[in-house]
Amino acid sequence: MIEMKVAGIALDASTRNPIVLLRDGTERRALPIYIGQDQAKAIISALENHQPPRPLTHDLTVSILESLSGVLEKVVIHSLQDNTFYAVLIIKQGETKKEIDARPSDAIAIALRTNSPIWVMEEVVADASIPVDQDADEAERQAFRDFISKLRPEDLIKRGGSSTGELS
Repeated sequence: MIEMKVAGIALDASTRNPIVLLRDGTERRALPIYIGQDQAKAIISALENHQPPRPLTHDLTVSILESLSGVLEKVVIHSLQDNTFYAVLIIKQGETKKEIDARPSDAIAIALRTNSPIWVMEEVVADASIPVDQDADEAERQAFRDFISKLRPEDLIKRGGSSTGELS
């Protein structure tokens, strides 16, 4: 899993639909997730530390969680199916952990209110992320190509006491 942070909210240029952008720790990959207007407002509100006069849905969820002595341990965006992302809230209550299915947008809004980490499965990042720093990606690819070009087969064989010549 890869921990990601909310980079912000953007608007799709053609549809004007909001997108929440998640970024990895190296800031080299971004994961765009289309969300609804209400979820965009809830995420922006949390990013700006805005406190509404009365609790909104995500604030209410956090209040209920706290009143039940629960802690949002983390959010996990675990899959992408038919252009739909799937997430779970990992909630710890005492010694018990529970996974609760949630839309990623709601999970992110709650995570921001509780300062909980947002994790994304590697497969999801590989399938749906976009490069942010293409120059750094190319430099990394070139360094790997250079490493491979200098690698000899005998460099891969561990010779310490094994007479079978197995790879380790």
